[in-house]
Amino acid sequence: MAASARILVLKHLHGRTSCYFNSVRSNRMVSIRAYSSKLSPPSKGVVYEQYGSPDEVTRVIDLPPVEIKENDVCVKMLASPINPSDINRIQGVYPVRPPLPAVGGYEGVGKVHDFGSAVKGLSLGDLIIPSPPSSGAWQTYVVKEESLWHKIDKDVPLEFASTVTVNPLTALLMLDDFVTLNPGDAIVQNGSTSIVGQCVIQLAKLRGVHSINIIRDRAGAEDVKERLKKLGADEVYTESQLEVKNVKGFLGALPEPALGFNCVGGNSSSSVLKFLRQGGTMVTYGGMSKKPVTVSTSAFIFKDLTLRGFWLQKLMNTDRAVDCRVMIDYLLSLMRDGKLKYEMELVPFDKFVVALDKALGKLGSHPKQILKF
Repeated sequence: MAASARILVLKHLHGRTSCYFNSVRSNRMVSIRAYSSKLSPPSKGVVYEQYGSPDEVTRVIDLPPVEIKENDVCVKMLASPINPSDINRIQGVYPVRPPLPAVGGYEGVGKVHDFGSAVKGLSLGDLIIPSPPSSGAWQTYVVKEESLWHKIDKDVPLEFASTVTVNPLTALLMLDDFVTLNPGDAIVQNGSTSIVGQCVIQLAKLRGVHSINIIRDRAGAEDVKERLKKLGADEVYTESQLEVKNVKGFLGALPEPALGFNCVGGNSSSSVLKFLRQGGTMVTYGGMSKKPVTVSTSAFIFKDLTLRGFWLQKLMNTDRAVDCRVMIDYLLSLMRDGKLKYEMELVPFDKFVVALDKALGKLGSHPKQILKF
């Protein structure tokens, strides 16, 4: 019987394509290569050819070598997280998605393995991160232009370096971009146990800004409260505790918050709004409950509240993406010095299926899953 074959066109981080035949009969891969003096090593990557549940549509496959052009850098990936937005992209529900078939993952850290003849600012072994982040991080080797990589300090732990460009940067930008906060001011947020939430607590504390934090009702809520207070949270309340008409009694000696962060929606976002002072601002950056944000007419008229949205990827498509590298270096310095931290779990890349199941919540509650290549 004649061999049947199909061609897969895989989009890499730098936007070029590599084609290969996957022969059903021989199960051997034949690379179709352009003439090149330099190629990356063969790679392994997490690929999906259609949108759907990540545990059903992803698979780890061999990828062919990629041409390294004169301005390109070939990076051996070291670590990359599984973020909720990665899952949403694979599900096909994220607003911006790479063309299919695609390699999963959006941020990470690696070391310089090779580079083209025109690359001058990097050396072999340098630790670098994609900046701005882009799809395709879940593979062992990535090739893209030098301008799209950012060299970082080698003293930063890999798991923190691999996660700095999404959640910690989101926390810092939201604290900076919407309201001028002075020492002694306060913020309020839900989703406080998320990495963004934990970073908000610690970054606010460093600035002398108080934080009021809302968590969902759960077993062990008191332990969670204590853990967040050790990070620097001033107050932590469960959603059910705030099911009262006037939440201002929970402030104690703290000032009314000028700024609130919402990543949940529904009743939890209403609690954030109730805490805000006259003329306060609530920034929504997620909707984990999949319920809408509702605001009373009186809150708009009599409190003159402002509602804003924040989407990191939109900002990263502007010229400000390069400016954010200074902020990233600042965050990495805090991580290196132990002043910014959050819980993660490193998982070998060959255990991707287990890490994905944990990230999907199929195996209970687990820390952020970090793939280690």
